[in-house]
Amino acid sequence: MSGEEEETGLGSAIDALGITATLKDGELVAAAIVLLKVIEEDGSTRLSMSYSDGLGWIERAGMLRVAEVMESGTAEARSPDSEE
Repeated sequence: MSGEEEETGLGSAIDALGITATLKDGELVAAAIVLLKVIEEDGSTRLSMSYSDGLGWIERAGMLRVAEVMESGTAEARSPDSEE
């Protein structure tokens, strides 16, 4: 392993993984947190996190908590206009 790290944009990597989002007309993405599972040259794995410029720690913590609740499928995460 070379040990060298280089920051790079994630657009093409995210696209290659088939990650999409549903946005309505007029909606804009204001911020993002990206959690990555990275496979090292030696085959080991690690987690890495990146986030948008200007996203403070409290917003990051809140977004991660909401994502956790949404992923767990609890009633808390359901939208009020959800048909479930």
